[in-house]
Amino acid sequence: MTSAVILSARAPEALGPYPHARRVGNLLFISGMGPRRRGEKGVAGVELDATGRVVRYDIEAQCRAVFDNVRIILEDAGSSWERLVDVTVFLTDLERDFATYNRIYTEYFDKIRPCRTTIGVARLPGPIAIELKCIATLAE
Repeated sequence: MTSAVILSARAPEALGPYPHARRVGNLLFISGMGPRRRGEKGVAGVELDATGRVVRYDIEAQCRAVFDNVRIILEDAGSSWERLVDVTVFLTDLERDFATYNRIYTEYFDKIRPCRTTIGVARLPGPIAIELKCIATLAE
């Protein structure tokens, strides 16, 4: 079975020693992806105070940025949005953010309907409120 590491020149830089994705056979496994943008210090939808603490965040802006980042990785790996088969989402505040996340998710995934798992977590790396981990298929 063939395997390859995928590093996208357009997706945000990794925060550790991991690839954006890994291809194994005709499956693509995407590493946890947040709302950061490549080459930018700030995070979409996040306002920090002088000490670097989150003052407020816009979960809608973060959701859209995450979905855009996933799409970039899919395209750079030779897959597409329509080939997503499984999405795991991590939210730092399920009570506050789930309804907004679910509404935006429906906009992006209305037609393709991948399997989905939503998990509430205490914290994510950096000042982010959402992260996605995805599995997609590749063209055969």
